[in-house]
Amino acid sequence: MKHEKLIARMSLAEKCALLQGATTFGSWPNERLDIPVVEFSDGPSGVRHQAGAADHLGLNGSDPATCFPTAVTMANTWDEELEERVGAAMGQEATAQGVATLLAPGLCIKRNPLCGRNFEYFSEDPYLSGKMAAAFVRGVQSNGIGACPKHYAVNSQEARRQASDSVLDERTLREIYLTGFEIVTRESDPKTIMSSYNLVNGTYANENEHLLKEILRDEWGFDGAVVTDWGGSNDHAAGVAAGSTYEMPAPGLGSVRELMAAVERGDLSERDIDERVDEAIELALSTREAVEGAPKTFDVDAHHALAREAAAAGCVLLKNEQDLLPLPARTKVALIGDFAKTPRYQGAGSSAVNCTRVDSLLDLIGETDLDLVGYEPGFERHGGENPSKRSAALDLAKSADVILLCLGLDEIAESEGAERLSMRMNENQLELAHAVAEVNPNVVVLLSAGSCVESDWMADARSVLYCALGGQAGAGAALDVVTGRTCPSGKLTETWPKRLADVPSSASFPSDEHSAEYREGLYVGYRYFQTAGVDVAFPFGYGLSYTTFSYSGIKSTEKGVSFTITNTGTVAGAEVAQLYVALPGAKVFRPEEELKGFAKVQLEPGESKTVSIELDDKAFRYFNVKTNRWEVEGGTYELRVGASASDIRLVGTVTVAGTGAPNPYEGVDVTPYEKADVLSVDDAHFAALLGHAIPDGQTQVDRNICFRDLNRGRSLIFLLVWAVLRAMKSVADRSGHPNLNVLFIWNMPLRAIAKMTGGMVDMAVVDALVREVKGFGWGGVVLLALSLALGWGVGIGILLWVLWIAVPILFALVMNLIQNASLAKKIDAASRRR
Repeated sequence: MKHEKLIARMSLAEKCALLQGATTFGSWPNERLDIPVVEFSDGPSGVRHQAGAADHLGLNGSDPATCFPTAVTMANTWDEELEERVGAAMGQEATAQGVATLLAPGLCIKRNPLCGRNFEYFSEDPYLSGKMAAAFVRGVQSNGIGACPKHYAVNSQEARRQASDSVLDERTLREIYLTGFEIVTRESDPKTIMSSYNLVNGTYANENEHLLKEILRDEWGFDGAVVTDWGGSNDHAAGVAAGSTYEMPAPGLGSVRELMAAVERGDLSERDIDERVDEAIELALSTREAVEGAPKTFDVDAHHALAREAAAAGCVLLKNEQDLLPLPARTKVALIGDFAKTPRYQGAGSSAVNCTRVDSLLDLIGETDLDLVGYEPGFERHGGENPSKRSAALDLAKSADVILLCLGLDEIAESEGAERLSMRMNENQLELAHAVAEVNPNVVVLLSAGSCVESDWMADARSVLYCALGGQAGAGAALDVVTGRTCPSGKLTETWPKRLADVPSSASFPSDEHSAEYREGLYVGYRYFQTAGVDVAFPFGYGLSYTTFSYSGIKSTEKGVSFTITNTGTVAGAEVAQLYVALPGAKVFRPEEELKGFAKVQLEPGESKTVSIELDDKAFRYFNVKTNRWEVEGGTYELRVGASASDIRLVGTVTVAGTGAPNPYEGVDVTPYEKADVLSVDDAHFAALLGHAIPDGQTQVDRNICFRDLNRGRSLIFLLVWAVLRAMKSVADRSGHPNLNVLFIWNMPLRAIAKMTGGMVDMAVVDALVREVKGFGWGGVVLLALSLALGWGVGIGILLWVLWIAVPILFALVMNLIQNASLAKKIDAASRRR
């Protein structure tokens, strides 16, 4: 341990206090030992630091900061150097606001297009996710503070997010859901990692020894602090034993008592606590100088310019018939679409940034050489008909050479805490697009969305520029591409299926049951579509340019490939060359091909460059569930270089010896996985893949029962609570506008009441509530009946009923206050010792 002498001077209570939050985003300090507060802040796309009333949902205001493009947009750049510069700028803003650890980046795998938080994550591919995340972490930590990759691990849905059990086989866990975290851990040495809300194969991620100790710490060598997601702690003592450091946000002294009691019972060793305290002290001390010495201001204009550069690099040109784009000077354009005036530039929830400023197309188009003939909103932003807006837009479209039609998903469609309801955009937008195209076919759609959408409507547009969520400078970036100031170079980092039903997880996503079964196994995104031969709207890695590129002269070895790229067009541009590895005729089933390297190359017209892409230790490996380690199957591999997963330009071969491991599926019937026939895997084949019986997934009435499951208990009171929440949710769902506050409570387990109330409630109170859910209150009904039988009257009976229920809860509340006061005195006394 790095701080053994300091730890030796601490009482057990002081140690335990250090392993939790004291405020919503601040750790517990120790003034006696000069251990400062560690201030955390949300920040996947910009610093969301709340100096006043803080919350973890993005509901209250925060300090002004630059809203950079969201992760989906940054990933579309395929530019690690640019991502590192953005990370460095965000780290600079964090230090200016006194933040020691930025809770970013998010690199959960995009398993399904409907995940409401996809905008906050990089890709469906773990290699690309890990590389972009590592670049971001290096940038942030270049300022001397910490970054915090999240959410570790297998966190793929918002429904039941605090109590959902992700059930999957070990190979899928390792190859798909952990590889990105392995890359970011090994290549950027993050100071912290955030554990996820969910369970993984029956154990909460934050107390999962296999994830936190065996893999993260022992195998990958991580020696930093593990931070719970906000309210994500289930059993604090179990978490500390497994390798979790901080319980956030501010659970109060009840959690300190919990740890001390576990030590006294022998369930938790003080050595485990000391190791976690050492990590907490190291984070506090290693970031102090950077925070205290940082300037309290930053260059707002320079960061806005960087945000614009990044957003432009992340734009993906999906369609460009007859080279409609870029638009020449003096083109008469009509701006149509509500998003042209009020841009959709970031996601909702904990990542929402209070921007230093926000650009709009309507405000900036005057700075271009285009001639604006007018603007019309055209449609209601959140759906619904408005004939007058539609008519005005059509009249305007007739007077322009080209229509810039701004479409997309609204703020409610994509948010933390809720899944998207479909892949389809609002019908009023699609109807407008069709109507506009009928009066003027020169339609350029500027599409704002944090994930893929259905694309059949694109027949009504000659050009489609996917701007994703471009941050506060996204409007200027879009105009840079439209006018040719920037040649588009973005490439998709998630496959766009033609329809949701084509996605392997579509039939069961999101899971409404306790278990979320990952029956598709390895076949996520392009790994499925390429292997199963399913047509898609746009493949992984796809993106057009204003110029063209040719590939030639491949040379390949086990260490990588080299080849030549030539710009065969008339304008300067950048190409993202992608390297996929394949093993035709593999004995151990695997996807058709997997991304194992990439390079972004800037070329002038006619220029050629030799490009080298190295292969690392992950190039040929697979995880063998029989040997329980990474193995390599021997054979002749194809090294495929292309412009997308389906546009392979060069193929090299290399013979690899392999490790000679036995086929882990010998004698096991995994036929659907051998054929990539995973749209509907039955129980027998999924159990064969798991290597054990499928967990029953039944919801239990305990501390982790969610509010959405209260109807499974026996309490009349909680049944009423459930009915009210369900009614509110149903009304919101029918309107197409999800109520995020209701959804948060709907998916919240009872234990979160103790973890999210700043110490007012502890687990004893939660246990009293659980007893009520189980039917404790029926004893009060008996008292009511007895009161009536004895002639005491209805009023006395109801009073007895209420007391029957309320007294145990009030007793638990009072005991919590008394015990907290006693412990606070002990900690205060220890702090005065020298």
